[in-house]
Amino acid sequence: MISLTDSQKIGMGLTGFGVFFLFFGMILFFDKALLAIGNILFVAGLAFVIGLERTFRFFFQKHKMKATGFFLGGVFVVLIGWPIIGVVLEVYGFFLLFRGFFPVVIGFIRRIPVLGSILNLPFIRAYVDKAGESNTMV
Repeated sequence: MISLTDSQKIGMGLTGFGVFFLFFGMILFFDKALLAIGNILFVAGLAFVIGLERTFRFFFQKHKMKATGFFLGGVFVVLIGWPIIGVVLEVYGFFLLFRGFFPVVIGFIRRIPVLGSILNLPFIRAYVDKAGESNTMV
């Protein structure tokens, strides 16, 4: 079991609520208030989990500036009231930021009994293998 500090536990809660509000905001036809709350909670939760300094180092690395611009720009666009455009920008930035983690996540999911067998189906395997390839470092 991984031991978490109190601030990391708070961060996990904030991140979880942020993801919930983002998902719920999209379900309710891109409700801008829910999406804005979800964005704020997600970013704040991430800062609590990994710390402020590591959060700034992660987002503002030289090779991740484009991804950070899209992600934080999408958050800003949602906050000013254009939720659909903002979410599209955020999703693109999110995939650019976290593409180094996708092979790890796919490898983990493949070890889960039911999900692993679904990912190994012939017509799905080609797409999953392509998504699992990574030429970039995290």
